[in-house]
Amino acid sequence: MTYRTAPPRVLLIGGTSHTGKSRVAAALADRLGFECRSTDHLARHPGRPWDTPDWQMPPHVAEHYDSLTLDELIASVLDHYERLWPRIEQLIAEHAEPGASTEDGASTEPPSPAAGSRGLVLEGSALWPTRVATLRTPHTAAVWLTADDKVLRTRIHASSDYSSATDRGRHLIDKFLARTLRYQTLMTRSVDELGLPRLDSGDGRPPAALTDAVLAAAGARRAAPGSEFGAGRG
Repeated sequence: MTYRTAPPRVLLIGGTSHTGKSRVAAALADRLGFECRSTDHLARHPGRPWDTPDWQMPPHVAEHYDSLTLDELIASVLDHYERLWPRIEQLIAEHAEPGASTEDGASTEPPSPAAGSRGLVLEGSALWPTRVATLRTPHTAAVWLTADDKVLRTRIHASSDYSSATDRGRHLIDKFLARTLRYQTLMTRSVDELGLPRLDSGDGRPPAALTDAVLAAAGARRAAPGSEFGAGRG
């Protein structure tokens, strides 16, 4: 892919749960030779309220979804992301191009891909649009993934084995699904108001094609060195 100056050193992939962020991020990192990280691994917040082969749901996760209303669940997760943002911002800065800006904010010549740290693909729901839009980190790009509500419902039901769950298990999954959909509504509104790029990851396109589309959107709307993210959809 051709860029007007230098390709982004940091690619941010945002979106609600089950939009395919992890799969796309891994494919991008493999293609670009970048490190792949998830904001989920920076600090934990009650996530998926069901068991998996590698993880047993702790009692406090069930209590979290049982005891909070939908509005409270949204407020809780957004507060968690707000507290997590300084760590995210530091991680982005460490990979973007250490020492690439002068004191007046002007960009110096970008180093070669081998210089400094490896590039980074960072994915996670914690990449809230209004925070990302204020980044002044050079050579950074962001794309958000969305999917139709029916697609997300189907994916979450399959992932949680909803058809085999107990009545209480279904109740917890329903609360998680409701939070997932509400989060996407709020996130999409913010992305569109800011003119940031988003892509439909549930339209049936092959994974390689979705990866190409993310790279194209990142190239069209990357952050200019020393400036904020620009307006306009990618």
